[in-house]
Amino acid sequence: MTIAEGSVLGILIALGLYVAVTYNRFVRQRNQIQNAFAQIDVQLKRRYDLIPNLVEVARQYMQHERETLEAVTLARQQASAAASRLQSGKANANTDAGSGAAWMAADATLNGALGRLMVVAEAYPELKADERMAELSETLHSTENRIGYARQSYNDIVLDFNNSVEQFPANAVAKLFGFQTRPMLEATESAEERRAPRVQF
Repeated sequence: MTIAEGSVLGILIALGLYVAVTYNRFVRQRNQIQNAFAQIDVQLKRRYDLIPNLVEVARQYMQHERETLEAVTLARQQASAAASRLQSGKANANTDAGSGAAWMAADATLNGALGRLMVVAEAYPELKADERMAELSETLHSTENRIGYARQSYNDIVLDFNNSVEQFPANAVAKLFGFQTRPMLEATESAEERRAPRVQF
C-alpha cells in the first residue's frame, strides 16, 4: 500500500467514524426529545385526572354556573383526546407540526377554561372554604408548575437537537439520514392564553 492509498484509507476511516458518532448523537437526542415529551404527557394526564374531581366539587356549590363547568369539562375532553392521539402514534408531536399545534391549542383552551372556573369560584365563599377544593386546587397548582418545568426541559432538548441538525458539518449527516429540526412547544398565542390559571383559594 502506497502512502497516498494509506492517506485515503485513513481519511475514509476518520470520515466513517465521524458519521457514526454524529448519527449516534442524533439518535440519542431524538430519544431524549421523545422522553421529554412523555414526561409532559405524564403531568398532563395527572392534570386531566384532577379536573373531573375539581369540577364535581365546584358543581356542588356553583349550580348557577353550569356553562363554566361544562366548558371546563369539554376543554378537558378535547385536550385529553388530542394528547391521546399523539401518544397512540396516530400523530406525533415531534414530526407532525399540525397535530402538535392542535394538541397545544386544545391545552391552551383548557388552561383558559380552568382560569375562568377559578375566577368564578372566587364568588362562592363556601367553595373557597371547602377542604377538598383547597386540596385539589393545591394539587392542580403543583401539577401546573411541573407541566411548565417539563415543557421548558422539552424545549431545551429540542433546541440542542435543532442546533446539532443545522450546524456544519453535522447537517450533512442529518440530511443523509433524514433528521429534521423539531418544533418547539409554544402553547400561547395571545395575552389571554399567557395568563396562568388561578388555582389558589
